Amino acid sequence: MSAPKLILVEDDPALSELLEFRFEKEGYEVRVTPDGDEALVMAQEDLPDLMILDWMIEGTSGIEVCRRLRRDKRTAHLPIIMLTAREDEDDRVRGLETGADDYLTKPFSPRELLARVAAVMRRIRPALAGESIAVGDITLDPVAHRVQRQGQELQLGPTEYRLLQFFMESPGRVFSRNQLLDGVWGTGSDIELRTVDVHIRRLRKAIEIEGAIDPIRTVRSAGYSLEPS
Repeated sequence: MSAPKLILVEDDPALSELLEFRFEKEGYEVRVTPDGDEALVMAQEDLPDLMILDWMIEGTSGIEVCRRLRRDKRTAHLPIIMLTAREDEDDRVRGLETGADDYLTKPFSPRELLARVAAVMRRIRPALAGESIAVGDITLDPVAHRVQRQGQELQLGPTEYRLLQFFMESPGRVFSRNQLLDGVWGTGSDIELRTVDVHIRRLRKAIEIEGAIDPIRTVRSAGYSLEPS
């Protein structure tokens, strides 16, 4: 499995160097910038698995970078941990309301940040840690590429497997066809929107077992979601 990719946005050179060293030692692929505008470009050029984002940085502020990332469909689900010297509860709430997944105030220990990053990645994208994902009665093992439902082995094609994994990483969340195209087939794909519907039908058939309900919900004019049973 490839190393998880991380963008570190921090304008304190000493702290940035220390964190880069610690995360690389833990097996992360780290890209570093002190500048908010550059961070936005980097996230678009090569979508990371997680961003560590300081509030007070050069160029566009961290809070605005977070806001813009959440507005863009390509980066809307990117896990973000914000760093800040602001200890005010209102500032912490503002950071979380803007879309940060976690919030850490300075000074902090690199060990704590490492633990926070690991926790966010386990919660939001457990497949990156090689852990099995369970939603309702469906279990997916990303290492062995096996899917079971109620203990019964399921046979999925490669695209249906990726589609199911994408759904299972965000259970209950409604994804439009365009979001599914970007997330499963990749941005710039020339796949037509109706192809998504074809693979949804195939996935439904592949995970269907006698006596179990269909966990894939069609949301009129919005898209699809995988509902925990």
